[in-house]
Amino acid sequence: MKGSTPIGELDHRHEPVMAPVIGRFLAAVEARDAEAAGACFAEDAMWANVPHPPVVGPAGVRDMLAPILARSEWVRWDVVTAAHTPERSWLERVDRFGIDGEEYAVACHGVVEVDPVRDLITGVRDYVDLGEWRARLGAVLTL
Repeated sequence: MKGSTPIGELDHRHEPVMAPVIGRFLAAVEARDAEAAGACFAEDAMWANVPHPPVVGPAGVRDMLAPILARSEWVRWDVVTAAHTPERSWLERVDRFGIDGEEYAVACHGVVEVDPVRDLITGVRDYVDLGEWRARLGAVLTL
């Protein structure tokens, strides 16, 4: 039948895609540009690295990311799986940081809220095992 999807095959034509601002944000993080990463956020956006209190707005995001991005020689956030709606993305990631010639990686799950009209991030909730994060990166970040 013309235009139909054969049984057993998925039709991906109508699946939502990641909001452009999320792509810009991930590129800014990997470029180690905290200012550009912060610029992807609305003034009232909140980012919570659960269970820590959230930071607010572009300056809060910039100030939170700046130390780790500056300390890293390179950064790569690998998206393992993702699901998207026009207003929200769920990103299972492995966040990788190159510091002093070593790679430090930690698994993370982020929920990213976006305003598709303004093309800005309005909220992030990142969930990471703090014990794993501190065990892998704690001593390196205090130098």
